[in-house]
Amino acid sequence: MKKTLIALSLLVSLMAQAGGLLTNTNQHISFVRMMARGASHEIDAVYTNPAGVAWMDEGWTLSLNIQSAFQTRNVEASFPLFGTEPKLYKGDAAAPVLPSIYAAYRKDAWAIQGFIGVIGGGGKCSFEHGLPMFDSRVMAGIMAQTGGTVTPDQYNINTAVKGRQYIFGGQLGFSYRFNDHFSGHLGMRMNYFNGNQWGYVEAIHKANGAQLVDLRLDCDQTGWGITPIVGLNYRYKGLTLAAKYEFKTNLNIENDTKQLVDPTGALAAYEHGVNTPSDVPAMLAVAAGYEFTPKLRATLEYHFFDDKHAEMAQNKQKALKHGTHEFLAGVEFDINKTFTVSAGAQRTDYGLSDDYQSNTSFSCDSYSVGLGGAVNITPHLKLNVGYFWTMYSDYTKNVPAANPGGYNGTTMPGQDIYSRTNKVFGMGIDYKF
Repeated sequence: MKKTLIALSLLVSLMAQAGGLLTNTNQHISFVRMMARGASHEIDAVYTNPAGVAWMDEGWTLSLNIQSAFQTRNVEASFPLFGTEPKLYKGDAAAPVLPSIYAAYRKDAWAIQGFIGVIGGGGKCSFEHGLPMFDSRVMAGIMAQTGGTVTPDQYNINTAVKGRQYIFGGQLGFSYRFNDHFSGHLGMRMNYFNGNQWGYVEAIHKANGAQLVDLRLDCDQTGWGITPIVGLNYRYKGLTLAAKYEFKTNLNIENDTKQLVDPTGALAAYEHGVNTPSDVPAMLAVAAGYEFTPKLRATLEYHFFDDKHAEMAQNKQKALKHGTHEFLAGVEFDINKTFTVSAGAQRTDYGLSDDYQSNTSFSCDSYSVGLGGAVNITPHLKLNVGYFWTMYSDYTKNVPAANPGGYNGTTMPGQDIYSRTNKVFGMGIDYKF
């Protein structure tokens, strides 16, 4: 019975905050508290509007930001061998400390700037009781191999899945102000992927203790790639128009496999030394900001992530209906010289499809709301505080038995309902020398 056919695909997608399928855009607390920052001329512009750095105050400006992000990622599964009631599989993802560091120096028309942060992934996700794709395949396999003589009540399935993904980014660029209205930017970011995929599935017969299934995996993964970045900024009185384009990052991740117990060969993708594509998609951001009064500012922004042309494992990008569209709006108001309050919202549409969604890598379209404020502690030191939460739309995937292979390759029907929650809190300080 140990020849039960099951594909233990453990590549758990952890992008858990804001941005496209593989990109985190919440790099500075100003984003957390306002969302739309694409027309910024403050230190967060190093990431959100790099050409806008040419309009910052002269001299050095530094920024340190710390965020804490917490998610749930649940799958409610219906499958004949689970019984008459759906079975809930709970996943928890957490990134208690997500730091980012900014630095910029402007002199006359020139500016040099840099940034270090977690630009993708950003945490650990664990399903302590496994996932339906594993349980359903094990149960269907045992039924097929025993001719139905070994039923689900005669054995226990023990399984767990854990994943870790971080894409660290180090960015460097130069901005130049051509005249009183236009500035431009050229830069690049070095991206380093570090992750781990760990999990096991075992089925034990209750009566005689026989092991019916035994699969195990512990695999570290690393990779790197370069992202070229260009930007433009137009400024006229209270109006700012800005654009940033990040080119696609070709990124392959290589396995460093510590353990692989797989008598079926179903885990060949995780053999030691195997490379898997995981490109960071090209991104276009355009924004329009307006200063209505010296105290009141607002911004509208649009992001496009070209996910369909970013190569993924098993060419999953081809299953997407379109790339990711994001629409953002934000406003901030200076109560006085010391206190600023702000709020913003974001809508994210991924272009999802049934063929793209899986237990180990699923997304849900969403709305996010952020709020917070800033305190000018001194003329040189600013404190930013922000909180945002995301409201996701559940995604229902029905798989009839007539589909090729049926539900998870079991030849039977099934249904998965994917749901998520997300909360992020952050604090940061900006310092001008």
